[in-house]
Amino acid sequence: MDISVVVPTLNGRERLRGCLDALADHAPAAEVVVVNGPSTDGTTGMVTGRSVVDTLLEVPERTPNVARNAGIAAATGDAVALVAHDRRVEASWLDAVRAGLAEADVVTGPTRRSVRAGVTTEGHRSEAVAGTDIDLLNAENVAFDREAIEAVDGFDERLPTGGVRDCAHRLAALDRSVAWRPEACVRDEFGADGGRVRHDWNARYHSRTYRLVKTHGLRPRVLARIVGTGVREAGNGVRSVATGDSEPSSWLRGSRAATSGTVSGLLAGFKARLSDRSAVHNPAGLSSRGDRVVRREEL
Repeated sequence: MDISVVVPTLNGRERLRGCLDALADHAPAAEVVVVNGPSTDGTTGMVTGRSVVDTLLEVPERTPNVARNAGIAAATGDAVALVAHDRRVEASWLDAVRAGLAEADVVTGPTRRSVRAGVTTEGHRSEAVAGTDIDLLNAENVAFDREAIEAVDGFDERLPTGGVRDCAHRLAALDRSVAWRPEACVRDEFGADGGRVRHDWNARYHSRTYRLVKTHGLRPRVLARIVGTGVREAGNGVRSVATGDSEPSSWLRGSRAATSGTVSGLLAGFKARLSDRSAVHNPAGLSSRGDRVVRREEL
């Protein structure tokens, strides 16, 4: 099995350097495709000097799913892995990916993160929506049999965030199998900086609602999930204000953005479901366009 590794990046030169070092050490036979968004930090120059990289693609758009689809289209392997530019594959990664793909259509594994107490490793996650059981994928570390990723037409480029989760839902709808392999592990060498996470609530709620409605339809259980999640998160926001962890004005802005995102996602998801009535539910996928790449360099 020939494996291609697609590494999307945007202004991540130094962290990408570590990712490429790990691929050179632990997956030297893999085809490596770097998809560079409109970076301004000298990423292009650094990548062109690395022998581990087979292909460099330059894309003008910042949307992660555009970069993913561009990389998949350029990759030549029987299997295509996606690795985040700020993660490093471990020594056991390649063998575990091969073993997983021998049994399933998709294989995903954990990210080991540095924390103050040492190292933490996440576990397998799943969810159920409208009676469908869904194995979730680690967006930083996942590999697909080529036939499987092409069957769902890659990633939906209308999604500003949550594209890998959307892909997991659509794979489940087509009864595609997912294997979890703890040994298919990548490492976060950088850890968290301890700062407060800033959310784009509009994009987050738009994407969540869009993908649920697009894939599962306007079913009562889907609508209940959308509303229930919003209510729970609104309650968490109220508690945060009560404890002084956030300002009332901040909570109000977030609530407005979340409401706006939910409404726009509902309308966009319904429109997308009408425009693609197939089981794939991907109106802006891999096959939808051929003009993602503005520059391609074989290294």
